[in-house]
Amino acid sequence: MAGGRPEAQDHPPENGFTPLEHPAPRLLPHIDSSVLPSLGGFGKHQKQLVVLTWIPALFIGFSQFSDYFLLAQPNGTCVQPLANESNWTVAPAPVTVTSGAPGNGTGEGYMLCACKEWRLELHTGLSQNVVTKWNLVCDSAWKVHIAKFSLLVGSIFGYLVMGVMADWFGRHPVLILSVLFMLVFGLSVAFSVNVTMFSTLRFFEGFCLAGLALSLYVLRIELCLPGWRFSMTMVASFLMVGGQLLMPGVAALCRNWPDRDDWQVLQIVIISPFVLMLPYVWIFPESLRWLLATQHYRRSKAMMLRIARKNQVDMTTEPSGVLAELEQELHKKPQRTCIVKMMSTRNLWKNIVVLCVNSLTGYGIHHCFARSMMDPEAQPTALCHADYYTMAGIAVATCLALCPMVGLMGRRGGLLTFMIITALASLLQLGLLNLIGKYSLRHDTVLRDSLNRKFSVAFSIIGMFSSHAVSTLSIFFCAEITPTVIRGGGLGLVLASAGFGMLTAPIMELHNQKGYFLHHVIFACCTLLCIICLLLLPEPRGQPLPESLADGETFTRQTLLHPGEQHLLLAKTDRDYSRVHDTPLHLSATGGATVAAATALAAVPASYSLATGGEVIGNRAIANGV
Repeated sequence: MAGGRPEAQDHPPENGFTPLEHPAPRLLPHIDSSVLPSLGGFGKHQKQLVVLTWIPALFIGFSQFSDYFLLAQPNGTCVQPLANESNWTVAPAPVTVTSGAPGNGTGEGYMLCACKEWRLELHTGLSQNVVTKWNLVCDSAWKVHIAKFSLLVGSIFGYLVMGVMADWFGRHPVLILSVLFMLVFGLSVAFSVNVTMFSTLRFFEGFCLAGLALSLYVLRIELCLPGWRFSMTMVASFLMVGGQLLMPGVAALCRNWPDRDDWQVLQIVIISPFVLMLPYVWIFPESLRWLLATQHYRRSKAMMLRIARKNQVDMTTEPSGVLAELEQELHKKPQRTCIVKMMSTRNLWKNIVVLCVNSLTGYGIHHCFARSMMDPEAQPTALCHADYYTMAGIAVATCLALCPMVGLMGRRGGLLTFMIITALASLLQLGLLNLIGKYSLRHDTVLRDSLNRKFSVAFSIIGMFSSHAVSTLSIFFCAEITPTVIRGGGLGLVLASAGFGMLTAPIMELHNQKGYFLHHVIFACCTLLCIICLLLLPEPRGQPLPESLADGETFTRQTLLHPGEQHLLLAKTDRDYSRVHDTPLHLSATGGATVAAATALAAVPASYSLATGGEVIGNRAIANGV
């Protein structure tokens, strides 16, 4: 067959048909396999930029966990009760209560809140925070939860808006704007005059923080080749957890400053390091991958030459022809894509929706496990350093476990494994503990309560470990399967879903943990739904990042059959049923053009079939003018 192909190519065309010429495949759309290797691969230039995306991760960790210190609930001691309260004498002994407990204005809560002067004491390293500054206790305690809402709600809106802007205007403008406004609003928070101003400015701080985190995440992913993406992302995750671990020490250093309140100094210390990102305006370029995907070819050419020079690659002797192809495309106009076009796809929107549900479930059920791990006799809003460091340690352990698990099982296998562990921990915690109390140890209540507490803590730690892995891996999964033209918007949807999951924590605190069990049951059911949906996701490990919506559609779930077996089945089907399209009913329905095309196809001799390598051309292709 190979020996007969040259002779067939010299055969003159018959009946007006000429052999079909396949155009050479384009190189520019294949960035991971063609463009970046021609520029030195993951060279010195890319590594330097990835390091620049790591540095702000530590500062982002400070800001994300600042609520634990700025809005921590203190213990309150009533030093001067109201004079008209008959339960207290004129000179009573100080009564110490937790300020977050009373607040409904009736019954025992009203008795504890009937106090003219409080002495509030914090146990989070600060001597004063927002709660003690404006006496947000009892009837004003709900303002603390609104302040917690503000940062999370601002982050949710920031992920959605900034993600769309990153796809439309580029990653670099979003990064720079986020840094500038982060400094403006973050520093303004420290000079708030009341809790309303504090909550409003925290909303905008969360908005800018979301844009900063999202743009850095996307830039880091788009700089790396397939083999480096996950490891570079996990380093940034470790740095964010490092910010969480260092936060109590930073708060302790801000204690008892002479001119400012402790919480103001802490806020300034958290925001000031972002000044180091101002030079990013000049030293951090736009994403080359986004420029090529959106056809900004003139800017792409200048950037490719700069990258090649820094990676010490001579583009004049570059054999792949990427630069020559780029020269031919310079006349094309840029084409931008909005995340809304995702709805016109067949598979991509389903994958993103599945990952949104996974991210929401992972962060939502994480709070359920964290609440179960804490001492039930302690107040739910009280911060304990032991619980704080336990959660941070679990986050570190999760990052350490993700690296080998994803390396062995892939993205989809690792995500499915951690989701199954989360579901088992949740169901066992909800069901097994009730069985222990109902069917065993009914007479020994002390031993029963002790076992329930130990099992609850054990399942909570396992559940927090696996749910944190689920949420982290869902975000990374989305960044890999979403095309470059809408990667910012797709990642923003998943991160916003994670924000909704985190929002359940202050909601439960606002309702004084009412409905907590139902909350846990709902998320436990969601984990079972996620396990089924995860089977529909593709496996992007080792695959190049999709650039266009068409590339994103190619990321489909692998078939159960071996690719060779599937090809044989399809070939057999085409051979047995190829003449179904030539029936008179089909020819009459398709019109005269199809009849003429079918007649011309019948006149093609066997030599043409030999000249085209034995390929069979369907009537539909001929009718469409191919």
